[in-house]
Amino acid sequence: MSDIDNNYLNENPEAEQGENAEHGKKSRSERPSSFFSRSLELLLQLGLGESTLRLASNALLLIVVVGVVFLMRGFYTEPPDSPSGQSVLVAEPTPISAVEIEEAPVALNVNSGGIPRMALIHTTIPSRPRLEVTTYDVQEGDTVFGIGEKYGLTPQTILWSNYNILLDDPHNLRAGQELSILPVDGTYYEWQDGDGLNGVAEFFGVAPDEIVNYAANRLDKEALGDYALPNIVPGTRLIVPGGERLFISWSAPIGVTREDPASSYILGDGACEPITGGAVGFGTFVWPAANHYLSGYDWSPETNHRGIDIAGHEGAGIFAVDAGVVVYSGWNNYGYGNVVMLDHGTGFQSMYAHLSAIYVGCGQSVGQGESIGAFGSTGRSSGAHLHFELMTSIYGKVNPWDFLPPP
Repeated sequence: MSDIDNNYLNENPEAEQGENAEHGKKSRSERPSSFFSRSLELLLQLGLGESTLRLASNALLLIVVVGVVFLMRGFYTEPPDSPSGQSVLVAEPTPISAVEIEEAPVALNVNSGGIPRMALIHTTIPSRPRLEVTTYDVQEGDTVFGIGEKYGLTPQTILWSNYNILLDDPHNLRAGQELSILPVDGTYYEWQDGDGLNGVAEFFGVAPDEIVNYAANRLDKEALGDYALPNIVPGTRLIVPGGERLFISWSAPIGVTREDPASSYILGDGACEPITGGAVGFGTFVWPAANHYLSGYDWSPETNHRGIDIAGHEGAGIFAVDAGVVVYSGWNNYGYGNVVMLDHGTGFQSMYAHLSAIYVGCGQSVGQGESIGAFGSTGRSSGAHLHFELMTSIYGKVNPWDFLPPP
């Protein structure tokens, strides 16, 4: 370049830059372009460049993942037949330590139409039937009804299996007593010398094999021999499943009338001589106490309680339910304590037991509602109350609720 040109460029630098730019454009236009660049330029012009790059990235990532999976399969599996005969090492899975679960996850209530499998931490053990006789220590406030319900037994089973303690009388139940509790409803029998299986079974209303085959009795059928005189050691206690019997009466006899009170002599010192005349009742009844509700046992022939226990405090008055004559007045030897019995001359007799005081004597006529004694807890009683019975010489003891006025 000549000095004139240099001087011109020094004086006009913009001219040099224009020349260079024009030269660059010419160079780029003359450079051949590739297919990839032309395609990319076209996509960019159409506004699809970003989407294309994202799609290409995802495709590349998928190819990489598939390759890794393929390589890992080959690494962790051993070919069934190695052509070289050499053993191939297979990676062992990492052992997982046991994890103690403190709380089970709550199962989701998903109605999928299937049967869900719930996670249970504690094992549920089904209750098994009891086969052996157990014992129960009577607590304060217990009744034969409550004890029977506790063990799934009838109250009469409690009485029948403990006759030596309760004597078929629910009033004999006392705190501290140890009762035998059978595994099933029935009776408990102590084998006596000379007993026969046929006779014992018939007495309790069951078949002999019901006694023999009951597992808790531990009887060997082959070793028993003749059922008429079986090889059973006297004193052996046998469960009679389903067995029943009549109660051994502990209560006052029925039909003690003014003309024939002789049967009352077996009751104790309160027995009276035959009586003639005297007051006759109306055939209707009033309540024998101010309270008209119970404090103890209700009418319950199935537990040999053929009366009602009326509530009242010690010393409260007791009244004749109908007019009549006193045919028993005094102590009773069968658990009633102090007793008054009235014959009403209408076929009915009434009895009032556990009295703390007696206000009438043998042969005395009393009017309906007249005071004859006071509430007490004498005899077999666990607290002050009136044991009241109503009876006839024809029908025996009847339910007082059927004859007393509504409470």
